[in-house]
Amino acid sequence: MHKKVLPITNIFLIFSIITTVMFLFPHQPSKPNEQKLFDGTPINQFALEVYSKLDESEDKNIFFSPYSIFSALAMTYEGAKGRTAEEMKFVFHFPELDSLRPYYAALYDRINQDSEDYEVKTGNALWLQKDFPLIEDYTSRVENYYGAQVTNLDFLKESENSRLIINNYIEEQTNDKIKDLIPPGALDSDTKLVLTNAIYFRGAWQRIFDESYTYEENFRITTLNVVKTQMMHMKYLDCRKFNYAQLEDLQILELPYKGNNFSMLILLPERNLGAIELSKLNEYKNQMEETELDEIFLPKFEFDTKYFLKEILSSMGMPTAFSEYANFSGITLAEKLSITQVIHQAYIKVNEKGTEAAASTGAVISLGISPSKPIFKADHPFIFIIQEKETGNILFLGRVNDPSTQ
Repeated sequence: MHKKVLPITNIFLIFSIITTVMFLFPHQPSKPNEQKLFDGTPINQFALEVYSKLDESEDKNIFFSPYSIFSALAMTYEGAKGRTAEEMKFVFHFPELDSLRPYYAALYDRINQDSEDYEVKTGNALWLQKDFPLIEDYTSRVENYYGAQVTNLDFLKESENSRLIINNYIEEQTNDKIKDLIPPGALDSDTKLVLTNAIYFRGAWQRIFDESYTYEENFRITTLNVVKTQMMHMKYLDCRKFNYAQLEDLQILELPYKGNNFSMLILLPERNLGAIELSKLNEYKNQMEETELDEIFLPKFEFDTKYFLKEILSSMGMPTAFSEYANFSGITLAEKLSITQVIHQAYIKVNEKGTEAAASTGAVISLGISPSKPIFKADHPFIFIIQEKETGNILFLGRVNDPSTQ
């Protein structure tokens, strides 16, 4: 799924790495004591709409971090004005800034809570062309509400070295899972600012799969297209009760991670993915209840993805940000900036013990422009979601079309 990247002469790069993050910053965003967290609606609505767009053009595995993309573009939105801001607000379902800032800060802090049961970290950073003037209020806001640290680089004279510094940093923060996010030629003398968001997740299943029960089995991509895959198996004595629903054409299962703060939702259609209406996700979840399952089958899978989102985001309703009419005067008054590309890269690994995931987003901005005890057998394409359980925020969203590919 990796595509060759043409050189991009641009200014502003936004990175987000979205499913789990080894990312620590000295600056932590402020959080009001009595501020409610996001209910998941803005991020989740954006997640489902992006998935729909990717589904139109992709017939392979899909995986991305809506939280990461949302985070990176939220920092960009802080400096957007006029029509540019209106379109970004529409596409990302941003609330008013007075609500977005404390809500995001609270969610950021929640994700970054220390735990002995799992590892999940997220963080933001600004990589700035030295001597390039940012509006002081903008810098203050991204530091206070997004936890972003500002680091000066010399894109003018050392653009390639700057690219390597940022890529090495991103790779380190994602446990070597996201490599070479910024392609050669993406940074040049016109680059003024790179914004990065990173998220890394590693969680063990609350009830692990016994490796001795994993064996090769068929996975039906279509009726005529069958591949062999390593299928994990949980028998009745280990299954006990899981949050589950059997709907007319769909099974939905929740597999919690150790600590019970995060979980994976698996949406398994009876026949094909067309039976799943993601717009009804909350309706599906509301029908789930603790259920004794006879057996659970889930394929092991590991793959990475890379997407170039300029066309998708433009078609979703924010073309101005990518045009000569872009207005990011809330970031700087020294130059006229516009986004030229948004790059997203993600990684996922699921095995008997649990899940490891990471993701990163980069936006380049340049100058000038059985009913009683059912069996859950995921032996055909399915959709999966990694969520923060209490708020329902979607950290990662994907589709397994062929678990045998990487």
